[in-house]
Formats: sequence, C-alpha cells, structure tokens
Amino acid sequence: MKVINISEQNSVVNQFLYELRDKKYQQNRLLFRNNIRRIGQMMAYELSKTFDYREQKVTTPLAVTEMMLPHDELLVATVLRAGLPFHEGFLDVFDHAENGFVSAFRMYTNREHTEVGVHTEYIAAPSVKGKTLIIADPMLATGGSMAAAIESLTKSGKPKQIHVCCVIAAPEGIEVVKEALPENSVIWCAAIDQGMNEHKYIVPGFGDCGDLCFGEKL
Repeated sequence: MKVINISEQNSVVNQFLYELRDKKYQQNRLLFRNNIRRIGQMMAYELSKTFDYREQKVTTPLAVTEMMLPHDELLVATVLRAGLPFHEGFLDVFDHAENGFVSAFRMYTNREHTEVGVHTEYIAAPSVKGKTLIIADPMLATGGSMAAAIESLTKSGKPKQIHVCCVIAAPEGIEVVKEALPENSVIWCAAIDQGMNEHKYIVPGFGDCGDLCFGEKL
C-alpha cells in the first residue's frame, strides 16, 4: 500500500495549504472553499497518472489521429459536509465520473471531548464493483469516518482499486485507514501533520473544515 504526501515536493499546493492554515485567510469562506477545491483539482491530476490508458482514434477537421485516453470507470465519493468542495475539485477534472455520498460524522462519547465515535446515517452511491473508487475527504484525523465510508461503499461490490484522498492527515488516522483498505490501495495527502491533540483535532492542522467552509453548526 502506498501513501503519497504531495507536500514532500515543492509546488503551488503549499501556497494553498498556507492560506488554509492562516487564521486571517480563514475569515474568507469563499477563499477557504476555493483552496480546498483547487487542491482537489491538483490531486486529481496527479492521481490520473496512475490509471490504465488505451489508444483511441479521434477525427479532427483535418485528419484522424490516435490518443491515449484513461480507461478506468470512476466513482468519486465524499463524506458530507466538509468533503463537498474537495469533491467538486475532483469532479472538475473527472467530469465523467459517477458520484457517491456518505453521511458519516464523529461524535464525542465523553464529557471531556477526548473520546470519539463515528455515526453513519446516510449513503447514496451506485455500485462500486469493478470501478476505481476515489474517496475524497479533506481531514483524516482518527480515521473513523473514512473507515466507515469505505465499509459502507464497498458493501455493493469489490472495486478495482481504492484511492483515499485528503488535504491533511494525522499519522494515527492513516494507520486506521490502512487496516480498512485492500493492499493495492493508495492514500493521497496534500500534507501529513504531526498528530492529534486531546480533542482529536489534527495539529497544526487548520481547524474544523466543515465550519470553515460553511459556518458553525449547532
């Protein structure tokens, strides 16, 4: 199983990450959502290099030529609600992909807010059987929500391959997700941070992605 950390190489993704982390930039929700979306676009481009390709003829106004086109049948899924801008970034690139949505959210299970459980209450997706499944969720903290999404989506069949994609990951979450994935899967991260605090937030991270994108919840 491969874990790819995009921030290990210098690119404009680091500029987007800088703005996502900065408290001043975070006051602009439109900018925050757009940066999540742009990282999704760039990660999708990098991921596209791993697909199977086949030669196909195309007729231009002047001649017939041949090009190599991706052959994978794609299903791009996300975890509501924080995953929506990230998901849109992938769809900007993979515009022919099918889509899936999972409502899986974490709940504190003690008064101190140091223990977390995951609740899944909704899924809308076609069968993943034989398809390349991409699960886009910006934050991979405890890994519980992602593991629940993987379990829910793969009940409909065995995918060809699974790509787990996140903006920021904690090492603890990566280890949890590895246990839920087949061996040929790939975990993509724009950055891997040092770990989580006592409330299970990624540090240094950038806070609650859903709240920063859409506003605080009750």
